[in-house]
Amino acid sequence: MTSKGSWNQSHSLEMAGSKCNGVAAEHILSNYLHCVFPEPEQTKIASSRKTLNFENLPQHISHLLSTGLESSRSQTDGRLGPSRVVMDRSNGFEGLLIVDEDLLGVIGHSNFSSIRSSTCVYKGRWMYEVMLSSQGLMQIGWCTLECRFNQEEGVGDTPNSYAYDGSRVRKWNVTTTNYGKPWAAGDIATCLLDLDEGTCSFFLNGVALGTAFSDVRLGPKMAYFPAVSLSFRENVVFNFGGRPLRYPVEGYQPLQDPPFADLQQAQELMGYLKSAMTMTVDPHEVSSVPVRGDVNVFLAISHIFAHLTPLLAHSYLVDAVLLKFLLTANAEPESSVFIPYFLDLAWVLMEDFEVENSLKQLMMSLLRAFRFSPLSPDMGEQVCHLQLLLVILQHDKSRRFLLNSVLFDAMRFPAFFNVKLPVRVDEAGLEQMIPVTWWGKQMRGDEQKSPEHCGRRQAYERSCHHLTKHIQVLEDLQVAVLKLLLNNTDGGQEESTRDVFLRKFRKFLEENISSASPTVLCPPEYLLCFLHRLTRTLREIWVDGATVTPEHMPLEDAFVPPQVFYNDELSYFELQHLGGLTKHLRKIHKDDLQSLGIETAPDRDLATMDDLVDDVDRPVQAARSAQPFRHTWSPHLMGLMVGVRAQGGITMIEPRALGMNLIPRRSTSPASASQPLISPPRTSSQKETQICTDWQSLLRGSPTSESNCPHVEGSLLALLDGLLLLYHIGAHQQLGKMVGVAEDVKEYALALTETEAKISRCPLEQCDVMKELQRSENVFRDKLNQLSRRLAWHNAAIYSSEKMGDIYWLLRVALGSVEHADRSGPLFAFLPEFYISVSVNAYNALKSYFTGAETLPRFEATLIRLATVLARHFVDPRIVGTDIKDLLMQALASFVCFPSSLHALEEVPDSIRMSMLCSLLAPYEQRPWAQTNWILVRLWKGSGFGYRYTHLIPPLRLKPSDANNPTLQKPCPSLRLQQQAATLLQERPKQATAFLNSLINQLNWAFSEFVGMIQEIQQTAERPERNIVDSRQLKVCATCFDLSVSLLRVLEMTAHLVPSTLSDPTGPASDLLLARLSQLLNQILHRITAEGGLFDRMVSFRLPVLEQVDHYPILAAVTGTLVQLIVLGTPECRERATAALLADAGFQLRCICCLLGEWDGARKDPANVGASTRFSFRKHLRYVNAEELQLVEQLVTHLSVESTHAAASTVPTSEEDLCPICCAHCISAVFQPCGHKSCKTCIQQHLMNNKECFFCKTVISAVNDFTVPPSS
Repeated sequence: MTSKGSWNQSHSLEMAGSKCNGVAAEHILSNYLHCVFPEPEQTKIASSRKTLNFENLPQHISHLLSTGLESSRSQTDGRLGPSRVVMDRSNGFEGLLIVDEDLLGVIGHSNFSSIRSSTCVYKGRWMYEVMLSSQGLMQIGWCTLECRFNQEEGVGDTPNSYAYDGSRVRKWNVTTTNYGKPWAAGDIATCLLDLDEGTCSFFLNGVALGTAFSDVRLGPKMAYFPAVSLSFRENVVFNFGGRPLRYPVEGYQPLQDPPFADLQQAQELMGYLKSAMTMTVDPHEVSSVPVRGDVNVFLAISHIFAHLTPLLAHSYLVDAVLLKFLLTANAEPESSVFIPYFLDLAWVLMEDFEVENSLKQLMMSLLRAFRFSPLSPDMGEQVCHLQLLLVILQHDKSRRFLLNSVLFDAMRFPAFFNVKLPVRVDEAGLEQMIPVTWWGKQMRGDEQKSPEHCGRRQAYERSCHHLTKHIQVLEDLQVAVLKLLLNNTDGGQEESTRDVFLRKFRKFLEENISSASPTVLCPPEYLLCFLHRLTRTLREIWVDGATVTPEHMPLEDAFVPPQVFYNDELSYFELQHLGGLTKHLRKIHKDDLQSLGIETAPDRDLATMDDLVDDVDRPVQAARSAQPFRHTWSPHLMGLMVGVRAQGGITMIEPRALGMNLIPRRSTSPASASQPLISPPRTSSQKETQICTDWQSLLRGSPTSESNCPHVEGSLLALLDGLLLLYHIGAHQQLGKMVGVAEDVKEYALALTETEAKISRCPLEQCDVMKELQRSENVFRDKLNQLSRRLAWHNAAIYSSEKMGDIYWLLRVALGSVEHADRSGPLFAFLPEFYISVSVNAYNALKSYFTGAETLPRFEATLIRLATVLARHFVDPRIVGTDIKDLLMQALASFVCFPSSLHALEEVPDSIRMSMLCSLLAPYEQRPWAQTNWILVRLWKGSGFGYRYTHLIPPLRLKPSDANNPTLQKPCPSLRLQQQAATLLQERPKQATAFLNSLINQLNWAFSEFVGMIQEIQQTAERPERNIVDSRQLKVCATCFDLSVSLLRVLEMTAHLVPSTLSDPTGPASDLLLARLSQLLNQILHRITAEGGLFDRMVSFRLPVLEQVDHYPILAAVTGTLVQLIVLGTPECRERATAALLADAGFQLRCICCLLGEWDGARKDPANVGASTRFSFRKHLRYVNAEELQLVEQLVTHLSVESTHAAASTVPTSEEDLCPICCAHCISAVFQPCGHKSCKTCIQQHLMNNKECFFCKTVISAVNDFTVPPSS
């Protein structure tokens, strides 16, 4: 027996000699090949082992693969239908459904749609899996051919159909009972049917839910199909065995047979490959890293790939063998070398279309594994999948192919950046991760101060921090993937990876904006996570650029320059710009664009990203796109492909001498090679191959205002613009949806506090009541424990301080972009509308969904910038879109409701602030005025008479979500803006008159509509045959009442700020305005205070929606106006207002006395008013203070005295001398040229809106005074 040392010495000499021709000595090569391809133990006979070389190696491998090969285990007994099981979209469905191309994915597209499979079973034990892409209403199970479904009844709603519904946590078979656990998106439901025992059961993520049905009907003609019923846009994917089952159940078999023979062969070949890649020709030396540069190893591997390649065309084997092989290899220390070497070999030894198909299937399998991995606090499985994705994408040629053809085209690539959120706390492992719960500020005050509370809070925060660290690991990997895809240094003569990514990303945004198909739209939960990872990646790349280039644009001051919006280098699809569509804007701003060197070809269609290329560069870019992928192979592999380095040069290897002619290759004919196995690119993306890689052209056409713009890469600007669009199309929506968990915590905490208070008040002898209260307390505590653990996950994954920083940065970017675009003058119209939307929505998100936003750096200054944008542009004539105008107006209305934002509005530059007030105080005719009036009301609320209530009487119980409702905020009047409004109206008397006139017109309309509506409602309610009032009618009525009250409050504010508009006899139309105002106030008082009148009866009905319709709001507003004019006004103002009020024919002193509960007009003792059921301000001391009550008493006393004097001095008037229009005043004016007559008040009011005569429609040229002759 030769010693190891002497064997190695002789082996080394022989190996040195073999290097002359690149092939090892015969017996050494034979030993090596036997080690790589060992024979089974039962057939291994060392003495008779034949010599192996590359000529007989194919037969040897074929012999090994056939030895011990299991016979086909196809089980057709008990099953009917095609061997490949899919969903039957020909006649096995009901309703509207969207079925994927592989006939396994199903999306509901109507109210309740049902579909069954193409294969049924009638005996045996069977199973299949359903991967849930959504968590809504679905019923999954089995049905027979006779089951008939419709839009209301689905699987489980008919006899002989059985279903499980995890949305409602119930089982269905005609009747329904509780069963199972709630499911969530990303779960896998397993459906099992035992036709031997007649039972049906279900699993969820591999956990048995128990037997659902034990009386499944059996017998002749009873065959069951897998089936599902889905509500609108619910999404599932079936696995009948065409892919490896994630949770196989012993004793049950899938409906579709796995490829057992191919599976066994593929597993053996992968074992051979692992040995060949890590074993040297010396069988005593096993390397832990791939062996490179050895022709013998390369040739052995080539024979393995010859057998492995056709197997990898099967998606089942890619999932079961290749993915498992790569995950195992990636877990080893040298994975960074092993997997790239494997990919190098695949691209060399397989046809391109074969590698591409395998890579596509691999990515699909990897994404499924990532999405449907069980949730755990350490995110272990998701981390492994992302690590493998990162290693694969580090391979240059594979990355280029996947990015060009797979990641955004054949799959929802953003799903890789999602962080799953737990629905079931026990399965997510959160009970172990967060053993102690805490629900913060919702606890009672005494609990918050207790030592136990402090300890619980600290333990909870430590657990949350630990959870955040685990999630951070996953997010770091996701960011690493994006950094790899945003590499800008690997382009050379081709597109860089960043160029391709930006092109695909832009197309992805376009599809999610323009398409309504659920198969194209990306779920908002994916969009939100994708946004955060992209934002973090961009910020880090931006900082790196600023470090290298000193003149680079600072991160904190980043913005998109205005020329990006109009220089035609970046497509905005069919998105609206502030001034309209792009084609329209390029026509009307043609001269402005040409002055900046921007061409304006009228016939150029700017709909796709290929328009980024200048016409001159298009042929060059097209030629570049036609070139094949450039890949730099490793030197050793290149040497093996060409020849073997020898001492004298390069010796070419003859394939025939090495047995290469015997390598069987299937599917390599020209016909098959020309047919790619992956889906062809989408038609809409054919033009994507032409793209301008010079992203700096985005800065072409800079306006003079941007002459000193700091340096920034154009590709980063394109990505930044895409991020803002991504936030707009779905991320903001998801932020609002996910906040529901925090609101649930608040509601349950409030319910627990109330229950504990009831327990403390409950008498001990009421045992049943106490027992029920304690049971409720335990339920609330258990629910709070679960919710607080889920909330910890949500805060770490969605609402963390880092995520808040991302949203805040996007807010600042959007604001900066709007500010710079504004400086471009008329070209501001090119700014896309979503920049305004992101500015408003990002601030709302920070305010409503995150905590601690006010601690962000320069937050107050940012708030002032946002206030400036709103104040400057809410009536900007350059903005034409109705929706964006409404958004700006609503945002400004919300700003005046919160103290912090109102303070920011007060700090807006003076010129912009005065311009805003001028627009708010413009006449209400021919423009939307309701929101404007609301803004003025909020500026006044808290300063008006009895106007300090938050919401109307009686106070409603608020939900936690109402904390950010602008209409329910405490009053915060702005004295500063009030004073500036007064100054503005005093300096512009004509505008003040026009504004007050329009205010009276709208009040007259709103109150008249309200009166008409309550008349209709009362008539409907009093009909004996029908007592149902239309809810829409009630809402319109309540809206008219609210408008009347708010208009009255603005009247009160105007009377307080500029009483001279009404009191100055020299002012324009002051007499007319005062008379009209008096007439309207008297009319309102008469309608509201009429005892037993229409308004009284309406209030007594207490109809739903009309709870806010009450005496107090409207009477307080009327009283406030009267007090301002008559009690608090100057003597001259008091005299004129009193005279106008008493001169109106509708004045009734009783209506004034009703304000103090003196409905019969007689003064009463205030102490006795409280016993009456009638309205009185003395009953509302919660809202009316003593000083205000004293003002009302002065008003009533003054008008009582003055009305008595006026009645004594009134001279009777003949009816013939009364104005034929109002029948209240004497005729005092005659019209020219027609000669018709009326009182001055009527004709002046008429002439403000119309110049034609009341009676004959002649155009009035003049109005002369008329005095009634004494004889009359």
